[in-house]
Amino acid sequence: MYDMIKTHLGSAVPFATTTGVTILDLGAGAATASLEQRPEVNNHIASMHAGALFTLGEAASGAAMSGAFVEQLLQVRPIATDASIEYVKIAKGTITAKAKTCEPAADLLARLTSDGKVRFQVDVTLSNESDQEVAHMKVGWLVSAR
Repeated sequence: MYDMIKTHLGSAVPFATTTGVTILDLGAGAATASLEQRPEVNNHIASMHAGALFTLGEAASGAAMSGAFVEQLLQVRPIATDASIEYVKIAKGTITAKAKTCEPAADLLARLTSDGKVRFQVDVTLSNESDQEVAHMKVGWLVSAR
């Protein structure tokens, strides 16, 4: 099921696809995505543009959210409600984003079942090819039953 969602996410969000974001791995409330540096995602100092990094982090958070609700994904409506990012280091080369829900997927699902909706955060760490953190991000999500 996770592989099917991973494949679908690659085409379901046209903007992320246009920027070149690739979902690498997906699990229960966790995901990894990457973005290869190329001229289209560069800024004026030949490093990865802040907007490209934000897109990568948000896409990884969405994949982690999807992994948390894998069995119910067609019966829920997920909406990103807020996001913040802190840029730590100039980003060059392929950047990898690792995202994880701040609560276990089972707990989120239990709250969705009992309340009909659930709000939660996803933490995302963006790292370069040397595994140095270049940014970290928090994305808030609201998932409600359709």
